[in-house]
Amino acid sequence: MTTHILITGASRGIGAAIADALAHQNHRIVALSSADGDLADPDVPPRLWADSLDTLDGRIDVLINNAGIFDANPITAAGDEWLEKWNRTLQVNLTAAASLCRLAVLHWQQTGLGGRIVNIASRAAHRGDSPAHWHYAASKAGMVAMTKTIARAHAKEGILAFAICPGFTMTGMADDYLESRGGEKLLADIPLGRVAMPQEVAEMARWCALDAPPSMTGAVLDVNGASYVR
Repeated sequence: MTTHILITGASRGIGAAIADALAHQNHRIVALSSADGDLADPDVPPRLWADSLDTLDGRIDVLINNAGIFDANPITAAGDEWLEKWNRTLQVNLTAAASLCRLAVLHWQQTGLGGRIVNIASRAAHRGDSPAHWHYAASKAGMVAMTKTIARAHAKEGILAFAICPGFTMTGMADDYLESRGGEKLLADIPLGRVAMPQEVAEMARWCALDAPPSMTGAVLDVNGASYVR
């Protein structure tokens, strides 16, 4: 049976690589991007789910939450500005993903067919992030906790959930990317000696979406070149 897959944040970087990895296997895919709706609007996730369900003839088998933002938010910003950026990041990175996960679980409970969730979190969920990214780290830690909770609550219904935690991932031109993030200092913190490639994260997502054994549900997988081990 053809697998029906919904991916958010699929226009570039990791999301585009995931869509490409799955497209080679002749699955039916809805690959969403910011052009389809702003996830900062709480009304958008339910609309995107309904539209995707219609496109996929009433059945979604796999949900991959990849959409996210990484905007700096220094604590020296004005209080209202800081709170606005905090809330926007939590809404896009965590609450929108939670809304889609909820709709997926309800859908699979109704169909009785089960399904899989793959949440793209971050190394920041475990080790934190920069002083200007409290909100980002908190959102990704929340995503990991949510994934584990879904797995524990719904495994008996055939509903599986996995989280993937990338470290730095090459999403642009190599030289510009590394320079903008500290260059040699960044690489010195990665024992592998390089950042991850989107295709590496995509392969992990593809495997979790299609082939990972059910007993692995609840697993949180790292892909960071051993820059953070736990």
